[in-house]
Amino acid sequence: MRGSTSTARTEVLLRFGSPLPGLSYLERRAAFGVVENALGQIALAQVTKPGKAPYFDLPGGAVDGEETEEQAVAREFGEETGLVVEAGRLIDTVSQYFLKSDGQPVRNHGGVYVAELQGENPALKVEDDHALVWLDPRDAVVALRHDAHAWAVAAWMRRG
Repeated sequence: MRGSTSTARTEVLLRFGSPLPGLSYLERRAAFGVVENALGQIALAQVTKPGKAPYFDLPGGAVDGEETEEQAVAREFGEETGLVVEAGRLIDTVSQYFLKSDGQPVRNHGGVYVAELQGENPALKVEDDHALVWLDPRDAVVALRHDAHAWAVAAWMRRG
């Protein structure tokens, strides 16, 4: 499977999940980040939706309009966690089939980046159903909802 991202690179996407028969999946450009704190923990977004069990995602999400993946990572980190980050090195480009919490079938595709923590700005946080959680990366690999996110954290740990 081949794809391109906002920065016009063309690479083989690592594909995670499988489409369920009979469903039409929304193709969504998305980008996510791995940020480490001074204690060696990484930032996750704990998402709590009404009537659903909480789950963990890497902070990030849809790339809006003409924004770059790196810009999307920075914006989404702020909206979900209140952290100010700068996206740096690309870990890899991935795609993930999944059903959103409202049941909508989606295939996210795009980069997962190593990002640097610049600070905090609580005024940026607008997603009330997201909470910042810091976890040991090994625990995060197990806790993350998406296989693509777990794989990216494992790749980040292995590559240094």
